[in-house]
Amino acid sequence: MQITHLHELGWNHFFQSQLTLEALATSLPFRVTGVQRNLIECLGLDVQGQAQSVPLSTYPWRHEAPENHPTVGDWLLLDRDLQPLHLLERKTLIKRRSAGSEAVLQLIAANIDTLFVVTSCNEEFSLNRLERYLALAAEAAIDVVVVLTKKDLCADTSVYVDALRKPYPNLPIEVINGTDAQDVAALAMWCSTGQTVALLGSSGVGKSTLLNSLQGDDGQATAPIREKDSKGRHTTTSRSLHRLQGGGILLDTPGMRELQMVDCEEGIQSTFADIEQLARQCHFHDCQHLAEPGCAVRQAVETGELEQRRLDNYHKLLAEQARNSGSVAERREQDRALGRFYKQAKASAKRFKSRD
Repeated sequence: MQITHLHELGWNHFFQSQLTLEALATSLPFRVTGVQRNLIECLGLDVQGQAQSVPLSTYPWRHEAPENHPTVGDWLLLDRDLQPLHLLERKTLIKRRSAGSEAVLQLIAANIDTLFVVTSCNEEFSLNRLERYLALAAEAAIDVVVVLTKKDLCADTSVYVDALRKPYPNLPIEVINGTDAQDVAALAMWCSTGQTVALLGSSGVGKSTLLNSLQGDDGQATAPIREKDSKGRHTTTSRSLHRLQGGGILLDTPGMRELQMVDCEEGIQSTFADIEQLARQCHFHDCQHLAEPGCAVRQAVETGELEQRRLDNYHKLLAEQARNSGSVAERREQDRALGRFYKQAKASAKRFKSRD
């Protein structure tokens, strides 16, 4: 990726304002473009103002809590020898509980301006899954555009659009064929220089095809649709930043088979604002909307104003995030205690060494 100015990587006043005059004179901002197990890949301008890609070890962050580890999209401040100084404050952060049984927070992406929530016009379409993505974005205060792909393989795309428009009348929705340049051009307004967008969606919905069209090349591997169930195949295996034709930066992500909510209560409440508003009319202030008398939410379900499916998903996501947030918070405190122990041990070792 070639750059001549940090603005092309998404650098703006939010990040600039975090630097003192001394920091501006003695350090260099680099953006994280990829993260592997033991390696962080960064891109920025060196002391001569030339674009340079820098690999960094994750070792300096080994005792930090997961939320303090660099993730794709972060900005790091490096010294003039290109060694890390510190992580700049994030504008936005997308996170989840990591897949599997271990209660660990996993960072997906940082400093995203717009999230393209991608799903396809076939059996893969799921309102429950889309509501997860919308809650995730709402918690991070990121603008969302729902991108419905594979319209060329669908006889009537209005079915999918209408299903989204009913609960979210103001939600931006674009229906596209990912290989059609004119269709993809509808996304250009979110992809200009200085903007960072991310693709989020399950495996096989056409994210890699869309990325290739936005880039203007075939750099990302794609896989055909399976005729049996209309599903695409998983082709992206790691998160990475890409430069787009319109000048913006795009973060591609692997298909999220398991997107567990964590620290996301406000995002869920915002995504289900209609239920939250109805709940204010319930007779009991702590109504659970199950079988309590005077429940305005249950009444809305009975009259057809509110879908039972939507209420069920609301309950499910709230319960899930409460359960995950508690277990992750416990693990976070354990990690912090371990980090304090290592720092104290390191300080003690220095004191004993100085006595010698």
